[in-house]
Amino acid sequence: MKSFVSLINSFFFVITLVLFQSQVHASEQQWQEFVNDYTQHLEHKLKSKGLPGAALSIVNGPDDTHIQGFGVTKLNKGLAVNAHTRFRLASVSKTFAGSLSAKLANEGKFSLDDPVSKFIPAFANTDYKNNLKVFHLLSHSSGLVPNAYDNLIESRMSYPDIVQKLLSVEPICQPGQCYGYQNVMFSLIAEVIKSSTKLDYSRWMSEFIFSPLNMNDASLGYTAMVTDDNYAHPHVRGRKRWHTAKLKKNYYKVLPAAGVNASASDMAIWLKAQLGYYPTVLSSAVLASQTRPYTHTKKELRRRVWKKHLSEAYYGLGWRVYEYDNETIYYHSGWVQGYRSDLVVIPHLNIGFSLILNAETGIINELTTEFIDRVLLFKRSQQLAMYKEKDK
Repeated sequence: MKSFVSLINSFFFVITLVLFQSQVHASEQQWQEFVNDYTQHLEHKLKSKGLPGAALSIVNGPDDTHIQGFGVTKLNKGLAVNAHTRFRLASVSKTFAGSLSAKLANEGKFSLDDPVSKFIPAFANTDYKNNLKVFHLLSHSSGLVPNAYDNLIESRMSYPDIVQKLLSVEPICQPGQCYGYQNVMFSLIAEVIKSSTKLDYSRWMSEFIFSPLNMNDASLGYTAMVTDDNYAHPHVRGRKRWHTAKLKKNYYKVLPAAGVNASASDMAIWLKAQLGYYPTVLSSAVLASQTRPYTHTKKELRRRVWKKHLSEAYYGLGWRVYEYDNETIYYHSGWVQGYRSDLVVIPHLNIGFSLILNAETGIINELTTEFIDRVLLFKRSQQLAMYKEKDK
């Protein structure tokens, strides 16, 4: 009798296993169909606008990765964009600075609550004194008018000289009391890191972020961007068509704010790191610290494309934090001459998305929004189907 019961139990176990494997296969197939539908839509949009090139990365958990290049590196005699073509990330670079800073703070190299004057003595003689903290730099809450002296980044003035002028600007509010997006002030985190660790920002990023994550195409600065021909040239619109522009060095002055170059392959890894799949590089404590809602960004609630979806908007450490249709998402965008970039992490769903264009166009807002809306609908439909299946 016991052997008969064991046989029955084994039979039901096999049946359950087969059904489970069948459901997993069906789910994987549905996801692949979803990705295929989106990439076809993306490719159609890119072609309809005559855009030169793009790099797409989509991750779904630790193992499901879609990497795809579209178009060419430049319009005249350009190479085909592939998984390892380097693009400028522009302000998406801030996510790297935020993660590195949260990591170093977690390791006790400095405290996010330390006064900036501890590392940059010149601030002790300004209106900031001990009121300006490290986290204020990274969360755009220094009290300065938005984009203070960004115009000088595009001039021939050196970064140290720009910082010197910044010290004379009177704050419009006390640190932590208002939001003002910065590039120059944000990039002072490099000085904090060098002062506290005796290693410069570039070395920390290369040896402790890019290298252990095997982000083999990622780099900082102009020289690394043009090390070989497999990089996306910038493009601007003029006279009803796109023109290849000269790659400018100006925003490479502010490496933490806008200095990272990366490929679609790199960005897939970066997305997985943000989802917690590389805990030896970015631990759960680091990820939690960088996405803490430091600064309320009410203006973001009026974003033209997203205002119907957003209920809350904050800035963490180099990351935007949104409540989008009842889902927490981490986000950043980038824009520098000839490039646009978007990065989205949806932690609860284990989804990551990156899109980079080598052209200045607002179409990226539409393409990113469509992905978010589609993936939320897809995942929620799957969850609903699973609940119904359990109730049977």
